[in-house]
Amino acid sequence: MSKPILAIVGRANVGKSTLFNRIVRKRSAVIEDVPGITRDRLYGGGVWEDKQFLVVDTGGFLYEPDEEIYQEVKNQVLIAVEESDVVLMLMDSDSGPLPLDIELINELRKQSKKVFYAVNKVDGPKKEDAMYDFYSLGVDLMPVSALNANGYEELMDSIVAQFPEGGEEEPEYPRVSIVGKPNVGKSTLVNALLSKDRMIVSNIPGTTRDAVDSVCSFYKKKYTLVDTAGIRRKGKMARTVERYSYIRTMINVEESDIALIVIDASEGAVEL
Repeated sequence: MSKPILAIVGRANVGKSTLFNRIVRKRSAVIEDVPGITRDRLYGGGVWEDKQFLVVDTGGFLYEPDEEIYQEVKNQVLIAVEESDVVLMLMDSDSGPLPLDIELINELRKQSKKVFYAVNKVDGPKKEDAMYDFYSLGVDLMPVSALNANGYEELMDSIVAQFPEGGEEEPEYPRVSIVGKPNVGKSTLVNALLSKDRMIVSNIPGTTRDAVDSVCSFYKKKYTLVDTAGIRRKGKMARTVERYSYIRTMINVEESDIALIVIDASEGAVEL
């Protein structure tokens, strides 16, 4: 039996990646106060009270329903919910409940999953007053601060209690990092190798913001494919998130057994 899976969902910039990093105990997901940093599904391993599980950080819902990229994000979120055993929906005490929270709650009610609803950024007793605005949503709520861990133990105790029994340690497979400039087709190649739309693919450079692991089977042998963020020339890394994504890519290359460089045939090899 495989490990149970916890999916973290919610609007953009409510603190999902901060909570994800706390659970996996390392800085795996890129964090910055820019909505939509996480787009693909990011997986990590968690342990709580000797219970091992997988946790999935998902892209945030945004207010651009007509944009193709955000429809793809929504599809990835729904896939994460479908494959999970427990879902945690995170909301933001600073903004209060928004229409998009209601939309996501209604979507989760259609699923036959155990769902926990948590209000993030409740950093102390004074912030608990903000909880009252959320009771109109008609769901049981838990206060938490992903940043300073207020309410974190109670939340994790409740979640782990809902996991099915069993679960085995996943073996380590040879790691293959897919690297290259933005928009050369790295995610398209990963999807082709996996024979499914695991990665979000679009013509927008930088669609993949963080390294994403996927397991594939080839001639009865399994490999971990790592789709990495596109590498720009250092002088063109205008934002902090791009610099951090570059560092994450380099770390993944060092940790891999094989690095596969993807080059755009129409451009040829270029110096970064």
